[in-house]
Amino acid sequence: MDIAYIPSPSHGVVHLGPIPLRGYAFCIIIGVFVAVWLGNKRWIARGGRPGTVADIAVWAVPFGLVGGRLYHVITDYELYFSDGRDWVDAFKVWQGGLGIWGAIALGAVGAWIGCRRRGIPLPAWADALAPGIVFAQAIGRWGNWFNQELYGKATDVPWALHITSATDGRVPGYYHPTFLYESLWCVGVGLLVIWADRRFTLGHGRAFALYVAAYCVGRGWIEYMRVDDAHHILGLRLNDWTAMVVFLLAVIYIVVSARLRPGREEVVEPDGDTPDGEAVALDKKADDKADDKADSKADAEAAETTDTKSDAKKSDAKKPDAKKPDAKKLDAKTDTGSDEPAQSKEPVKPSESVKPSESEESEESVGSAKGEAESAKKV
Repeated sequence: MDIAYIPSPSHGVVHLGPIPLRGYAFCIIIGVFVAVWLGNKRWIARGGRPGTVADIAVWAVPFGLVGGRLYHVITDYELYFSDGRDWVDAFKVWQGGLGIWGAIALGAVGAWIGCRRRGIPLPAWADALAPGIVFAQAIGRWGNWFNQELYGKATDVPWALHITSATDGRVPGYYHPTFLYESLWCVGVGLLVIWADRRFTLGHGRAFALYVAAYCVGRGWIEYMRVDDAHHILGLRLNDWTAMVVFLLAVIYIVVSARLRPGREEVVEPDGDTPDGEAVALDKKADDKADDKADSKADAEAAETTDTKSDAKKSDAKKPDAKKPDAKKLDAKTDTGSDEPAQSKEPVKPSESVKPSESEESEESVGSAKGEAESAKKV
């Protein structure tokens, strides 16, 4: 009876002339690009500068690849150093074999170096990159599909994985596609981290710790389903014990960090941009401060102008008004009918003589001339 199943690729590599194009390598590369792209968007949203995530990834990715390969080789050393094995195969990363635990651990060392060079806190960078890392894991697991590896127990479910290769101890048949289970689990973890980060404003490495804890939960039950060779401790596979220990450490970090450093970092990068979520509030505060400063300046200028006018009025009050005629002179003009100012009514001192003004002498001469003219007419 034919059953539905997931077919395995007949070849995991395609040759473009002399250049081999391996499906496993393509999945790793695509995953790295997705992680950097999403991490960059989240970093900018937190107030960082564009391109910083990629600059630090230049350090983190190589360290992560080396760490992942070292973990795999150390925990499965018999595949490379036992009788009949070639130790050179330990360097053939394209054939598969990267341990996520070693990749994260040594990758964090590389990230720490990159962050230190840029003056950036590592926890903030890890929080921004956490969903991208787990999405990259989801994509990278499809590299195991190309290599027909990391499958589970035999099954007849409609989504069973059909293994056709008989190399390296494989037995053709239908098995649980544990690579697919882990890929889907990683997608769910990534969405969980994004939601929790927005809902609870996670910071100081707690978003990354949440990713680690949630991934460990899924890795525990998926690892239990796998049938490939592995070291066992007290009946459990080594990776199951690793997942439990790392899960506890991640949960402890979340609890302790939330008590010691609540909230999120206000500044994640020197000279970075304003976070999207806080841009409006900060702009409003800046505008309010600018308005208050402008109002204060205007009030100061108004007060200064008022003081200046008051001083001017006091000064004018003290000085005699040159344009305003004296009241006594106006009275003298009214009495005489002349525009000439009246003479002072103050008594003349004996030692002083009153000398007529030039205008009075001219009026007297004009008057005498008119009188002589009238006398001549009468004669």
